[in-house]
Amino acid sequence: MNPIISVSNLTKTYQGGFTALREVNLDIHPGEIFALLGPNGAGKTTLISIICGIVNASSGLVKADGHDVVRDYRAAREKIGLVPQELCTDSFESVLATVEFSRGLFGKPPNPAYLEQLLRQLSLWEKKDSRIMALSGGMKRRLMIAKALSHEPKILFLDEPTAGVDVELRQDMWAMVRELRESGVTVILTTHYIEEAEEMADRVGVINHGQLILVEDKETLIKRMGSKELLLQLLEPLECLPETLADLPLEIRADGHQLVYRFDIQEGDTGITNLLRRLDKAAIDFRDLQTRESSLEDIFVDLVRDARQQSDSKTGQGETA
Repeated sequence: MNPIISVSNLTKTYQGGFTALREVNLDIHPGEIFALLGPNGAGKTTLISIICGIVNASSGLVKADGHDVVRDYRAAREKIGLVPQELCTDSFESVLATVEFSRGLFGKPPNPAYLEQLLRQLSLWEKKDSRIMALSGGMKRRLMIAKALSHEPKILFLDEPTAGVDVELRQDMWAMVRELRESGVTVILTTHYIEEAEEMADRVGVINHGQLILVEDKETLIKRMGSKELLLQLLEPLECLPETLADLPLEIRADGHQLVYRFDIQEGDTGITNLLRRLDKAAIDFRDLQTRESSLEDIFVDLVRDARQQSDSKTGQGETA
């Protein structure tokens, strides 16, 4: 199956010399939900903007549904719907008029039945005659999605889609994204809410300092890189670990009332039996224990931290040299 989005050796350096993207290679499959994660300034929005034809790349090639986004811009852009991070629309227009106008911009013939279905799906039909200025922030966010879908694109980009919306609306949007995927739309989202990626994504990409440091199936990533923590609630608080336990991956938390032991879920021997035996020898008693598996957020934080440390190490080596 051919990728619906193909990014090859993509680099973007701005006029001032700042390199926002460095040799990015990425294929996104039809009908998947792909989450692009990264800290502020990592290059997420620049990557989306290049794919959508808003920003020009310095080098590299991008195709959307087989169309070069530069040489065949109109055909490529017709395949794409974009919901930007910022809310920007004409406040004096009505909801229905602005969605009709967005559809017309792509040369699509009027289709009142489709637009009604779309607005109903987004709980906007009752507001179709309302001016945009009268809508709440959450309704404006829904309207931006309606505009992006007005021309029936095969690809939908959501740049921080739930930024500033309440929990209920966030849940509604998650449900809507799943429905879009079921209808055959490929969804690419960037988000600061890592639980969104964990909840919805089929695959995850992590970008940092303009470099794509990882692309992986979400479940495989969690299984491959995840770990578990054994949390022991102590009867008596500890100020420091005894020397007899110093070789174990233990950490004291909660003002000494909690002992945390980390172990790899891929290892056959977790070491828990040995840990409990040595705790007994050290006369450390606990009243409760439980396990917690690593979340996607834990893995993301570790990846970004490791990438930063590697970058700092290279910089230091370069300065030394």
